[in-house]
Amino acid sequence: MPLRTRPESAAWEQPGLAPATQADVPAVIALIGRVFAEYGFVYDPATEVPDLLAFDAHYAPPDGAFFVVRHDGGIIGSVGVEKLGREGAELHRLYLDAGWRGRGLGQQLVDVVLGWCRAQGLARLTLWSDTRFDRAHRLYTRLGFRQVGERTLVGDVNQTREYRFERGV
Repeated sequence: MPLRTRPESAAWEQPGLAPATQADVPAVIALIGRVFAEYGFVYDPATEVPDLLAFDAHYAPPDGAFFVVRHDGGIIGSVGVEKLGREGAELHRLYLDAGWRGRGLGQQLVDVVLGWCRAQGLARLTLWSDTRFDRAHRLYTRLGFRQVGERTLVGDVNQTREYRFERGV
């Protein structure tokens, strides 16, 4: 699937969207660590991304999938999806390096998840997003998600509150 992005210069190379494997987990964990640092969050992968540490249990077909955006030998974006029962799925780990936001990559990552959901015959997609990720919330709203709930993660060192978003597939 080609990515639709805006080049900044003639030397710009288009990043590539591809399915991820277990071998990509360290780079995805590092990507999420960079985003956590950007927000001043404490980052302990065992606490924050246990699904990635058990990658196949969450993202192996047919009940899940994970995708990354690669550029210049590194991973600059990620998204995962897991089935929730027979009719729905949950989007996980939508992250982009700061310098790559605003170029359409977030939308393309959500689009690939929606396509996966359609291929699975699923009707609903949900996600949880930290209340401080305002830019992501604008993306979700623009893509047809509705905010339908909120939760606080009790005992979380980052004092995380999350919004729940959902939309039809």
